[in-house]
This record gives sequence, C-alpha cells and structure tokens, in this order.
Amino acid sequence: MRGAAASLLLWAGAAAAQGLPPLLDDAGALHTGWRVTTLPDQKPPVTRFSAGRVDGRAAVAIEARASYGNLVHEPQPPAAAPRTLAWSWRVQQPNRQADLRLKPGDDSAVKLCLSFDLPLDRVPFVERQLLKLARARSGQHLPAATLCWAWGHAEAVGSVIDNPYSRRVRTLVLRSAADGVERWADERRDVAADFRRAFGDEATELPPLLAVGVAGDADNTGAYSVAQVAGLQFEP
Repeated sequence: MRGAAASLLLWAGAAAAQGLPPLLDDAGALHTGWRVTTLPDQKPPVTRFSAGRVDGRAAVAIEARASYGNLVHEPQPPAAAPRTLAWSWRVQQPNRQADLRLKPGDDSAVKLCLSFDLPLDRVPFVERQLLKLARARSGQHLPAATLCWAWGHAEAVGSVIDNPYSRRVRTLVLRSAADGVERWADERRDVAADFRRAFGDEATELPPLLAVGVAGDADNTGAYSVAQVAGLQFEP
C-alpha cells in the first residue's frame, strides 16, 4: 500500500445500519452493494476480485499480482458500528515477502477493514494536520481511524501494528504463515474490544462506522498472493 492516506480515501463511505449486503448475490456473482476501488491515478495493476466456490463455500477470491485494490461497501449515511464482525477466510498462495511492519513489505494476501469517523480532537496534533490536508486535497471526508484484521505472514499473531505510512490505519494480525495454506478459518470479532485495543490511546468508545473493505495487495513487494473470503456479516 503506497500511502495510508490513499487507502483511507478508498474506504471513505458509510456502512448500512441494517447490516452488510452479502459478498455474492443469489446468482453467485459479486453483489452490486460492493465495488472495486483503486488509488487515484494508480499505476500498479488492480487486484482481481472474483466470485466462485471453494470447498463448497460461496466465496470471493482475491488475487494480487504486484497489484493494489479494495472491495468496498459504502452506502449512506454513517451508521452505528456493529458489535460483532464475522467471516471465514483462507490463504491459497501466501505472499512470502510481506511484512506489515515495514514499508517495503506493507502488503497482505487478505485483510478486512472498518473505517470510523473518529473526532478530529482525538487525533494527535501532527497527524490531525496531515489528515486535514489530505481531506482538503481529496475533497472527501477521509476517516480518521481504520481498523484492519489481517492474515499476515512474518508478523506475530495477536500483534497490533501501526501502518508504516500512517497511524490512522492499525492492523490486528489474526493469522500467519504458521496457520498453513488452503485451510479455512472462521472468525468472530468483538469490534469494540478490538477498536479499544488498537485505538485505545485515542478513544474508548466506537465512533460511527464509515466503510467496510475487503482487500489484498502486493504492490510494495511486487509479489503474488491468492486468498478467499466467505460469509462476511455483521452480527448483533
């Protein structure tokens, strides 16, 4: 990911209060409630998102080949954040050069992200000024806090990593290379607890939810990865 500010732009938008549309529609295609977004004037190829079935599960495949892209749900208006986010995922081909702690390795085969409308007065002064500048230049209300859950590679499972480009994006590593490949893992996350863990130095209450993103990228490493996500949903 070449610059967290650009990534924030891609996830700017609002999540529906009534929940998420499914990733796939009844015909097995990508649901129209989701769209693929890229960086402004993006030079790397776009990560490929495709619908299919893996081990009997309807899933979205994420294929990154030196590429960048996000599958984003962005209805209006901003909504109360969900209590629980649940999904299943697997890595088919890991990116063995990825390391979310470093700029050259800031890629992931798959991650799920929520962006929040954190009040600016909670953001440290220097980062606040940079965010204001990014909002002015883009003409969009870029989120002040984005929490991601990633299937990492070299990073320690359970670690919270500040994005090396900007602390406005923080990632909780749930899985790593040690979990193997081509094996489904089911997740169910307490959003408020994970938000406090990642952004507790700035806020303890969940701000309004702005956007939901499913992502996979390999533009920094120039590598190749394949992963799948299924059953993404909000739970009460």
